[in-house]
Amino acid sequence: MTGTGEHIVRSSNTTERLKSVLKSTKLYWGLALLFLVGVISSPVSSKGNNIFLSFGNLSDVFRQISVTGITAVGMTLVILIAGIDLSVGSVLALGSVVCAMLLTNEGWSSAYLLGVPAIFLLGFLVMFGVLTLGVKLQRRVTVGAAINSPSAQRLMLTIAALTALVLALGVSLSSDGKAGVLLVLLVVPAVGFMLGTINGLIIVGGRLQPFIVTLAMMVAGLGIARLTAGQNTAVWPVYTGSNATADFEALRSLIFGIIPVPGVIFAGIILLFWVILKFTKFGRYIYAIGGNEEAARLAGVPVWRVKITVYAISGYLAALAGILYVAQYRQGKPDAGMGLELDAIAAVVIGGTSLMGGRGSMIGTLVGVLIFGFLSNILQLNNIDSNTQLVLKGVIIIIAVLLQERRSSGWLFFLSQLKARDTPDKQVSASIKISRRPDD
Repeated sequence: MTGTGEHIVRSSNTTERLKSVLKSTKLYWGLALLFLVGVISSPVSSKGNNIFLSFGNLSDVFRQISVTGITAVGMTLVILIAGIDLSVGSVLALGSVVCAMLLTNEGWSSAYLLGVPAIFLLGFLVMFGVLTLGVKLQRRVTVGAAINSPSAQRLMLTIAALTALVLALGVSLSSDGKAGVLLVLLVVPAVGFMLGTINGLIIVGGRLQPFIVTLAMMVAGLGIARLTAGQNTAVWPVYTGSNATADFEALRSLIFGIIPVPGVIFAGIILLFWVILKFTKFGRYIYAIGGNEEAARLAGVPVWRVKITVYAISGYLAALAGILYVAQYRQGKPDAGMGLELDAIAAVVIGGTSLMGGRGSMIGTLVGVLIFGFLSNILQLNNIDSNTQLVLKGVIIIIAVLLQERRSSGWLFFLSQLKARDTPDKQVSASIKISRRPDD
């Protein structure tokens, strides 16, 4: 009898462990299932090869998801602090316009009018942050009040401002000719960083909802992109080796003829922010703010600095994705990022990040981006109508949110209420019996 009981207990524990493993890995099973569907449903080439599994097709998938994926990394950080950033599409579009203009224009232009103050801001904040970090490290080995004195603070601010000024002047002087790849990679993300910083400052300083602030920036960013491009120019074409430097072609090339460079950049950014979230104090602060902002503030977390930094990073990554957009499509467009914010949010949510904040991971976002990318590729290979594709994507997003937020109990309650409505007479009679007193 005892042996039978122990066997039942062991079986129950095994079942629970299996359920736990399946629950924790359900996202990966979903990706594997989708990949299997792609293999089975894929058409074949004239040589009888599976098109879905071809190196060319998989390379195209990784190239295409890089733009949305890099934007989704910044969106993950924002959603983890229980925020939202609707401006990433407009920031990407502005980044694509600035990038195209820097590559193709000689002389001062509206792109430099945005880029110079943006690079000054980025250079100042980065330099001041490096100096502050150096002071903190020195404080651990040197005991003294001189490090925290007002004169030391003024010295650090002066050094940071001078460094940023030199950097901005260098960018200004480079406007005599067409920009190269390094200048574009320096200036364009700085523009996105500036707009993201403005978002964060307004949200924190004005105590406004992120939805409203980033919605306003989405509209304003579109207007800035159109004004920057010019009233008579809807598209800025970029032809490497012709009207732009041939070196820019490197951002759309294949490593070993297989791996696209944009995909490598996306993978590197995912790895970087996975490390930041998992092993750094900044990452712990992000989760703490998303879990309970007031408790994080009482615990000494610099909430306002973290939130501003997160929105600045989101803007930086969106503009960086704008460079890859130009490399991929050979043009800069004021409306290049239309709808991108929805794709980024969908990929983050599919990846398991809670819209309430405080729960999620970069690995989940990577899987969500891959699911979105493979799904689009499968539908395109099977010549599914574009409108039908949108419907299917919407259905999958809803299902993913329901699964990730564990709403099954809510549905059961809803169904039980519907069933109860079907038997009103029994409910009334039961309530009469309960309310009737014994002496009646």
